[in-house]
Amino acid sequence: MANMNLKEALKSYFGFDGFKGAQEDIIRNVLEGKNTFVIMPTGGGKSMCYQLPAILSEGTAIVVSPLIALMKNQVDAMRNVSNDESVAHFLNSSLTKTEIARVKGDITSGKTKLLYVAPESLTKKENIDFLKSVKISFFAIDEAHCISEWGHDFRPEYRRLREIFGEISSVPIIALTATATPKVQNDIQKNLNMLDATIFKSSFNRDNLFYKILPKKDVEKQIIKYIRGQEGKSGIIYCLSRKKVEELAELLQVNGINALPYHAGLDTASRAKHQDMFLMEDVDVIVATIAFGMGIDKPDVRFVIHHDIPKSLESYYQETGRAGRDGGEGECISFYRYKDVEKLEKFLQGKPVAEQEIGRQLLNEIASYAETSVCRRKMILHYFGEEYDEQNCNSMCDNCKNPKDKTEGKEYVKYLLDAVELLKETQKSNHYCAFLSGVVNSSITAYKHDQLPLFGIGKDKDEHFWNAVVRQSVVAGLLSKDIESYGVLKLTDAGRKYKEDPTSFLLIKERDYLVIDDESIVSNSAGGSAFDQVMYDQLVDLRKSISKQKNIPPFVIFQEPSLKDMCLQYPISIEELTNIQGVGNGKAQRYGAPFVALISRYVEENNIERPQDLVMKSVVNKSGMKVQLIQNIDRKLPLEDIGRAQGKTVDEVVEEIEAIVTSGTRVNINYYIDDILDTDCQEEIYEYFSEAETDDLKAAHEEFEGDYSEEELRLMWIKFMSEMAN
Repeated sequence: MANMNLKEALKSYFGFDGFKGAQEDIIRNVLEGKNTFVIMPTGGGKSMCYQLPAILSEGTAIVVSPLIALMKNQVDAMRNVSNDESVAHFLNSSLTKTEIARVKGDITSGKTKLLYVAPESLTKKENIDFLKSVKISFFAIDEAHCISEWGHDFRPEYRRLREIFGEISSVPIIALTATATPKVQNDIQKNLNMLDATIFKSSFNRDNLFYKILPKKDVEKQIIKYIRGQEGKSGIIYCLSRKKVEELAELLQVNGINALPYHAGLDTASRAKHQDMFLMEDVDVIVATIAFGMGIDKPDVRFVIHHDIPKSLESYYQETGRAGRDGGEGECISFYRYKDVEKLEKFLQGKPVAEQEIGRQLLNEIASYAETSVCRRKMILHYFGEEYDEQNCNSMCDNCKNPKDKTEGKEYVKYLLDAVELLKETQKSNHYCAFLSGVVNSSITAYKHDQLPLFGIGKDKDEHFWNAVVRQSVVAGLLSKDIESYGVLKLTDAGRKYKEDPTSFLLIKERDYLVIDDESIVSNSAGGSAFDQVMYDQLVDLRKSISKQKNIPPFVIFQEPSLKDMCLQYPISIEELTNIQGVGNGKAQRYGAPFVALISRYVEENNIERPQDLVMKSVVNKSGMKVQLIQNIDRKLPLEDIGRAQGKTVDEVVEEIEAIVTSGTRVNINYYIDDILDTDCQEEIYEYFSEAETDDLKAAHEEFEGDYSEEELRLMWIKFMSEMAN
């Protein structure tokens, strides 16, 4: 077809002046009746590659698409460019008998150029028989990665497509996907029996996207603070479970953010409504499982947040790719902790062994990506089989923006390559890490590798370090992971050359995320600001003056952790004060006013940007337990019995009572104390607390030289605080 004709057709049907990227060559290839494989990142204009040839060809093009929402969008878009409603139809389970009859009538009369079908509909005998009787121009498979077990969204029904196409008609096939590693690409071609296809592969680089990974700590607070700074911008937050989607959407709404949930558990009408509201900008943020967004074509999504790390790098690429499709800014933020990867590994149990191995390797890749300190863009593109010079990243990922320290690693890389050769290229990464760091585990002893000369040669470094060496050697092209054998490391030609003649190799110091366990991260950013020492000193002075005035120890008013929390949260109302650690309603009402006034004034004078307090959903459940505990104490039940009923030790029950009393609720446990301590002893301890300068029980223990146990002092402390403070 003449060059002029295609351009004219594009202008006449779609109103565009010119083709994007390789579109024109792809369309020409399809029109020439050749099998075609298109790998083009989201936003590159994939659908045009089959829509225009379908309009220009005789007969109907069959487009296989996995999602009903996506089909509907595409059909609507096609009808908009044509005056004729019947130019495009879809055939899926949502249609009535009458609607199906109309679709078939339009195809038979030659009006319909594009028929979108779900793979399930294509397997039905009556549909196959019907399609055999009409002229088919070509088959198009959108989201072709669904064919491959190595793809991020594998669907078994896609594996049968070739066989069904063969039954219907021997016309060319065009397969299209936005993500395909070399392995997935090969798998798709083999399955569709189109190894002869012309391959059109665009670069996977999206240079307007900024990639950032954060440790998963205070994640809800961080998300809310971030979105508040993005006022009026559209964003998507991905979570792995429906439950988390619902909880987070509710939490965002409570905190004044215009958000809605989207997941497969919602009824069809709600899903469609939420998606439309997002498209129409009636809502800013969609919180979704990965079921969302396949069919979303909103060009100005400005941020994509992963509350949970996805199951593969392909999913990550696909989901982050929904940001900035218009070429404008797009920020991709993911929260990561290794525990989530372990959780996803557990879900693989019970699946067929091959599927488990594939799943594990995909998880391994995403964990490597999250933990790496190499340019993230380079790593993503390497995964998709593309070479990339990180100089071009232009600080558009966190690792390039804040580069990590580098050290000479020539010796370590050489040890690793020697080990791979010594063990005859038969092992996966974690085996070499154990082998080099001298760790004796069941795998090492089973192969008797602890008896080999190189065993433990790098024992001055741990497995985590060696994992980084493996990862960076793979990205540098010295080693490759053999996918057929589930990630066994093999030497590449470049690796063999390097072994013979090692040159300088700068190892990037990796972030030590793996070692961070959830509880051990002390983050100054809780609430979004560093601790405010100036205000803390003012609050301590205020507390002292009130304690003198009321003649009670300062800690009876507010304890130290409460004052510190005020310096992070800046509460400026009595209601906000109740969100502060250790401050209940009673205490806020009794002592709060002067503190709130001081903080309010301080915030205004110093122009403080307050992290707004979050209304956490978990509060509700806790209050039920608290009420039950107080009721049981009112009934004078022994603390042992209360604990037994709730599956807790007496110590845990006492801790809970202490927390209730500290936050300002009066609790009378005299009935329990009277059984343990006589009146004189009680008076002696009570008097000590009235004059004490500190609420530290260790100091009390030392003062009484061990006459009273810590438990007795703690119970008396509860009695004292209950009567004095509340």
